Amino acid sequence: MSRLKVIGILSFLANILRSLGWEVEDGLKRVVIAPDSFKESLPAPAAATAIAAGVKRVFPIIEAITVPMSDGGEGLVATLVAATGGKEITATVTAPLGTPVQAAWGILGDGVTAVVEMAQASGLPLVPREKRNPLYTTTRGTGELIRRALDAGCRRLIVGIGGSATNDGGTGMAQALGVKLLDNQGQDIGPGAAGLERLERIDSQGLDPRLQGMEILVACDVDNPLCGPRGASAIYGPQKGATPEMVPRLDAALARLAGIIERDLGKDIRELPGAGAAGGLGAGLVAFLGASLRRGIELVMEAVDLDGILAQGADLVITGEGEINCQTAYGKVPAGVARVAGKYGIPVVALVGSIGEGAGAVYDHGIKGFMSIVPRPVPLAYCLANAAPLLTDAAERLVRLLTVLSK
Repeated sequence: MSRLKVIGILSFLANILRSLGWEVEDGLKRVVIAPDSFKESLPAPAAATAIAAGVKRVFPIIEAITVPMSDGGEGLVATLVAATGGKEITATVTAPLGTPVQAAWGILGDGVTAVVEMAQASGLPLVPREKRNPLYTTTRGTGELIRRALDAGCRRLIVGIGGSATNDGGTGMAQALGVKLLDNQGQDIGPGAAGLERLERIDSQGLDPRLQGMEILVACDVDNPLCGPRGASAIYGPQKGATPEMVPRLDAALARLAGIIERDLGKDIRELPGAGAAGGLGAGLVAFLGASLRRGIELVMEAVDLDGILAQGADLVITGEGEINCQTAYGKVPAGVARVAGKYGIPVVALVGSIGEGAGAVYDHGIKGFMSIVPRPVPLAYCLANAAPLLTDAAERLVRLLTVLSK
C-alpha cells in the first residue's frame, strides 16, 4: 500500500476519533492551505500540494485543506477549474507578437461559466525579453479565447487580466470579436499601441451578437486609470519593454483611444479605476463588451467559497506567493485570505519565494508572519526549477517552529 493511501486511511480514522471527542495528537488538527501561484515556477494547485506535503511530514494525520487561490493573473484558470470541478480546454490562438500559441481556458463546474486568463494568450512570458515592445504587442489572442467560450455555449465569463505583455487598450481583443477599428482611409489599424496612433473611428456593429446579455466579470488586481502618471503606460509600460522615450507615446495612444471610445461608443473610461490594468485591457473590456471590473481576489474567494471553508474552523491558515512586498496588502492573495480568516480569529502565515521592499506592511493586514522558502544563497534558476521541494521543506520548518512556540 502506498504512503499516500496510508495517510488517507489514518486521516479518516483520526477524524472519526475526533468526532467522538478523542484527542489523537498534540499540535495542529486542521490547517487550510490557500496560496497563490509562484510565478514562473508553480501554479497555485501545485503550490498548495507542496505545502500540504511539508505539513504532513510533521503531522501525518492532520486535516490539510488545500484551497488554491489567484488574484486574476497567472493560474486563474487552473485554480477555478480545480475548485469547481470544471474542465480545462486548450486552444491555438494568437500570441502577443502574432505567432500561434497554445492557451488554456476553462469551463467551470456549473457548465455555463467560462474562465479566460489573458496571460495564457497575451502574457509577458510569451514574448522573449529581447523582443518586448508594447508598441506592437496585441491582445487578439485573448479575444480569440473569449470567442471559444462563446462557441461552447457559455453564458457567463470571468476574465483574468494580470501579467500582460500589451498596451493596446484591448483593441486586439475587440478586433477578434468583430469590432472594426479604422484609420482615416477606412482600413483596419494594425496591432498594438502603434496601431492606435492611426485610429480615427470605431465601428462596433460587427461585434459578436452572442455577447449580448452575457455577464462578463473582470478579475483585476489594480486600480490604475487608463492614462496619466498612474496610467497603464507610465506604471507598467517599462516592465513590458517600453523605453523612457516610448512611454509618452504609449500614453498618448491610449488617450486617443479613450477620446474616440467616448465619441463613438458613448463611454468615458479614461479615469475608471482599473481601466489601466493589463495595458488598458480593463478599459477595453468595459468599453467594447460591457464588462464589470472586480477585485480578482474577491472573485476567486467567492468561487472557491473560502469563507465557507474557514467558517468551519481551523488552527492555522498558510498562504503564499512568489514575492511578498509593499503591494501585497493591496488586492493580492495573502492579504485577501488574511482578511477572511480574521473574521474567524484564525492566524495566517505566508511562505514566499522572496521578501521584497516594504513587506512588513502586511502585518497590519492580518498576516502574522512570513518566511522565505529559500534556505541559502542560490541562483534564481535553481529556485524556479526546485520550487516544489523548497516549498515542502519550508512548510515543514514552519510547522515545527510553530509547534515549539505553542507549547
